Amino acid sequence: MSMNRREFLKIAGASAILGFGGISAIDALEKVEGAQVLSELKALKAKRWAMIVDIKKFKTEEDYKKVINACNHIHNVPQIANPKHAVKWIWTDTYERTFPDLEYEYAPEEIKQKPFIMLCNHCDNPPCVRVCPVKATFKREDGIVMQDMHRCIGCKFCMAACPYGSRSYNFLPPRSYIKEENKEFPTRTLGVVEKCIFCYERLDKGLPPACVEASNGALIFGDLADPNSEVRKVLSANYVIRRKSELGTRPMVWYLI
Repeated sequence: MSMNRREFLKIAGASAILGFGGISAIDALEKVEGAQVLSELKALKAKRWAMIVDIKKFKTEEDYKKVINACNHIHNVPQIANPKHAVKWIWTDTYERTFPDLEYEYAPEEIKQKPFIMLCNHCDNPPCVRVCPVKATFKREDGIVMQDMHRCIGCKFCMAACPYGSRSYNFLPPRSYIKEENKEFPTRTLGVVEKCIFCYERLDKGLPPACVEASNGALIFGDLADPNSEVRKVLSANYVIRRKSELGTRPMVWYLI
């Protein structure tokens, strides 16, 4: 693990000022490096993160609310009643709106009548990344399509490019619409875009995405590149569909119906 001269001097300076309990700057450096190594060992890692939504396991309205509320709370998603200004990271919509071009007229009526969970598809070929002029949205090596809300200039190019409606613009000051703030995650400002980020901050702590944790098995998350992962096993054994896959975006969210 590398550390540049400036980072070392910061620790050395802190050691001189605070004393670090009487230990030297070198000892302090080793402690910091050790903590970072432990953090890296604990983190959940994958070559390609992907998610499966098992729609049959969403049986009641409460099942949907659990996953949506978990995401909203963890990420300080503003709760705005007016749908024109609503901010959505994970939400529900009808079968017809979720799969407008799917030619599957003989799908079970029970499935057609159910709400479908929707979120960012973290595409392998994300059009939003290509159009962002300031690189506020980018794709990590593990496939997560990120959104840097601090770098965003609010041009909305990514919103226009996304065929899934997975991005929201803050037309209103979002901090005014947070019911119970989670101090561990940053709040946003007026005029920026935000979206689902597959809970990368939880993955770094060794935790699954908040929605997955709250879903009681209805959301399956794992490494698509690992043939032994649950995601791969479910994909291999079941008929699954994706949203607008004909566009070539290669979405990484599948629906098990």
